[in-house]
Amino acid sequence: MIPLMKTTFLNEQETKKNLANFILQSSKLSMGEYCQNFEEKFSDFQKRKYSVLFNSGGSANLAMIQSVLNLGRLKVGDKVGFSALTWSTNVMPLIQLGLIPVAIDCDLSRINVTSLQLKETIQREDIKGFFSTNVLGFSGDLLEIKNICKESNVIFIEDNCESLGSKVDGNLTGNFGLGASFSFFVAHHMSTIEGGMVSTDDEEFNEMLKIVRANGWDRNLSINQQNKLREKHQITSEFQSKYSFYDLGYNLRPTEITGFLGLEQLKYLEDNITIREKNFMKVQTSISQNPDLRNLDINCMEYISSFAMPFIFNNNNFKESYMNNFLSSKVEIRPMISGNTQTQPFYKKYVSNIQNLPNTQFLHDNAFYCGNYPELTAADLDVISNCITK
Repeated sequence: MIPLMKTTFLNEQETKKNLANFILQSSKLSMGEYCQNFEEKFSDFQKRKYSVLFNSGGSANLAMIQSVLNLGRLKVGDKVGFSALTWSTNVMPLIQLGLIPVAIDCDLSRINVTSLQLKETIQREDIKGFFSTNVLGFSGDLLEIKNICKESNVIFIEDNCESLGSKVDGNLTGNFGLGASFSFFVAHHMSTIEGGMVSTDDEEFNEMLKIVRANGWDRNLSINQQNKLREKHQITSEFQSKYSFYDLGYNLRPTEITGFLGLEQLKYLEDNITIREKNFMKVQTSISQNPDLRNLDINCMEYISSFAMPFIFNNNNFKESYMNNFLSSKVEIRPMISGNTQTQPFYKKYVSNIQNLPNTQFLHDNAFYCGNYPELTAADLDVISNCITK
């Protein structure tokens, strides 16, 4: 069988051995220096000033939304646009925190929201924010989206959990908005088992993310940041300051195990994303030769750090037929993320503002994907390619 993912880690045996030794030798496993070191190294990779580590990518999304609200850049009751082709943890925080989600359709050739869909939404809905999802290693025209958001006074944040290492419009995806989330769940580009990150260039946002991550207190801030907060709130007692809570927050802290694993897996990340692109391009050759499938516009991407192999069929009959090929060849497949979010039970329960999303619905009905990762062998890639050979 070719599963969606084969191993928990890259270089799994070495990583597990190093992890066991780390745990045996560590005197502290709660968040500390390894987490901070991973944040710094990840910022270097992503070419952002700051990174804040969380216990999951979903927590990273929640913390971004809460931080924007805490800072007053959005307020309860504001409408926030989001990529309709996404994961639940992009939408649920909007609902949970009193914002009004507005689903935005995608472009079929890019499987992402582009500036065209965003403009149409801004003209129709008074959105104050846009939470984009960079889907499966691809993206919309993020530079133009950034410019539109700036001109329209729309707060722009990215979910880059599926596109770590991809490049578009002269920059890494995840570097266009106020901040971007990343996931280190086992099936993602690099694994810390569970774990997530937010990267940003905004100092105030970075500070608030750390407050939100740890119950609303200031213990993980710099001394200068702590002093400013304590002076602002007239907290003069050093004893009392350690138990002062400045804004709404949660316990979303990672452990030193997360930090250690992040540092271990960062060693292999460049090779990892290089292999992912090569794998994708091999399968893409077969896709391009089959008229039953739609081609993605890969020329718009400067680098494709492919999270998975998407297959988009011209109709549902073709989809069902080729699904049988994959299943009989024992290649595990799944829907395009979770399909059209508006069809999900939680969304229908809490959101009444339903949008017309023909392209997202087309993908919901006529597409699926299989896994892509460095452990795929040449024989595995041949099996996948053969599943879509006409």
